Amino acid sequence: MKTLVAYYSRTNITKKLAQDIAGKTNADIEEIIPKVNYQGKLGFARGGKDAISEKIIDLEDTKRDVEDYDVVYVGGPLWAGKTSTPVISYLKQNEGKFKSVKFFMTAGSTDFENAFAQMEKFSIKPLKTMGLTTKEVKKDDYSLDSFIE
Repeated sequence: MKTLVAYYSRTNITKKLAQDIAGKTNADIEEIIPKVNYQGKLGFARGGKDAISEKIIDLEDTKRDVEDYDVVYVGGPLWAGKTSTPVISYLKQNEGKFKSVKFFMTAGSTDFENAFAQMEKFSIKPLKTMGLTTKEVKKDDYSLDSFIE
């Protein structure tokens, strides 16, 4: 089975999780890179505003075609209670192309359900979802076994 892990990470927390998933599934990995700058305090504020409005933004060209993969893990951070704008934009850009997906998300809190529903709105029903807090990822306090099976 050919697998891809596509992720966006502003602070490298989601990147760490994405790399772990890719390593355990022998997957290719693709970083979602926005053309909008979300770094620093101003970027943080812009990100929250864009996430609340579900703004679709331009992304750098991706190297991998999701249609070449049997399953695509898509992940990113939770922003202002919503899925981060780069992830929503990636899903929208690839709408209708996924064979199957699994969603993962990182956040300071644990309120992931609305964000996963939001991701599904721009994609297809995921096989599985997984939400982890920043603290869990930083401390490696999680297991991927049931998520990647």
